[in-house]
Amino acid sequence: MTRNNDPILLVLASLAGGDKHGYAMIVDIQQFAGITLGPGTLYGAITRLDQAGWIAPVKSDDRRQPYTLTLAGRQELQKEVGELDGVVRTAMNRLKSA
Repeated sequence: MTRNNDPILLVLASLAGGDKHGYAMIVDIQQFAGITLGPGTLYGAITRLDQAGWIAPVKSDDRRQPYTLTLAGRQELQKEVGELDGVVRTAMNRLKSA
């Protein structure tokens, strides 16, 4: 129903807090959104985000692959958050007058 459970948005928001590997993103998203992404959903989103140029792998000596938010990803997240903010403000104003 709402975009707050969109895996793309959730991964971008998670990486806005710093570079993370997949499991760390799952834990972070669970903590800030109360949503548990399954591995298939998470890695599908990671693949799409990487292909779009919104995230990029970070060189690591660990077996886990961390990712970082690119400038284009940061801009996309800002755009998405701005749109969500507009929806939230409209809904709140309408609730106050209802």
